[in-house]
Amino acid sequence: MPFIHIAGQQLHYQVHGSGFPVLLGHSYLWDSAMWQPQIEALTQRYQVIVPDLWGHGQSGPMPAATRHFGDLAAQASELLDALKIEACAVIGLSVGGMWGSELALREPKRVKALVIMDSDRGTEPAATLAQYTQMFNTIESLGQLPAPMIDVVAPLFFRRGAPPDGELIVSFKRALASFSADQLRQSIVPLGRLIFNRADETAKLAALDPATTLVMCGELDIPRPPAEAIHMAETIGCRHVLVPDAGHISCLENPSFVNRELLAWLDQHVGAKAHA
Repeated sequence: MPFIHIAGQQLHYQVHGSGFPVLLGHSYLWDSAMWQPQIEALTQRYQVIVPDLWGHGQSGPMPAATRHFGDLAAQASELLDALKIEACAVIGLSVGGMWGSELALREPKRVKALVIMDSDRGTEPAATLAQYTQMFNTIESLGQLPAPMIDVVAPLFFRRGAPPDGELIVSFKRALASFSADQLRQSIVPLGRLIFNRADETAKLAALDPATTLVMCGELDIPRPPAEAIHMAETIGCRHVLVPDAGHISCLENPSFVNRELLAWLDQHVGAKAHA
C-alpha cells in the first residue's frame, strides 16, 4: 500500500484508474473507504487519488505543526507533487471540502475543478462548538469514545430519521469504537479542535472561479445544513445541488445521485482533458 512521508509522518493514499486526476478528501472520523461508490464510478473515466486523513485509516499521526486548513492543503499539495500531478480536480466532503477549497484558492492553476460537499468555511455555531469541545476534553481524558457518546455522535452523520440499526450507522459505530487512544489523542482530538474552532473564512471563497466550482449538500444534513451550502454557493456565485434523502455523508447515503452529478460535472469541466 502506498505511503508518503510528509512533515515527518506517513500519509497513506490509494490511486485507482487512469485519465485526468481527481483528488478525493474524506470526512472527519471516516477514511478513504467512505468514497468506495465514487471510486468505482469515477475510475471508469478518471484517475482517482484518495488519501487517508491524519490519524484515520492507515495514515500516521497528524504532524504537530498542523494548525489550520492551509497546512492540510499544503500537505495535499505535497502528495500531488510527489505523484507529479500538475493539474487535477478536487472533491472534498466535510473537512475534505474545507482543505480542498483552501487548496483551490492557493493553487488555482492546479485545481481545474472543485466540488465542495457537506462542508462550511464559516464559524461553528456557539452551541455545537461548546458541545464538541466538551466531547474532545472527555475523549482526551479517557483515551476512547465512550459508548453513550458514540450513540450521540454517529446519527449526526446521517439523514434525519435514518434507522439506528441500519448497516451504515452500525458499521460507523464500530469504527468509532475502534480508534486507539494514540489515534484519538494525537490526531482525532487536535484535528477536531482545528476543524471546529475555525475562523469565518467564507468571504475568501469569493476568489474561487464560479464556473469551475460546485457546492453539494445532503438535503437532510444535520451538522452542515443546506443553508450553509447555499450561503457558500452564493458567496462564490456558483451552482449548488442538494442531494435528496441524504445527510452529512451524502456520498454513501445516495451514491447513485452523487455519482451522476460528479460524473456530469467532471465530464463538463475536465472531460476533454481526461480523454485528450
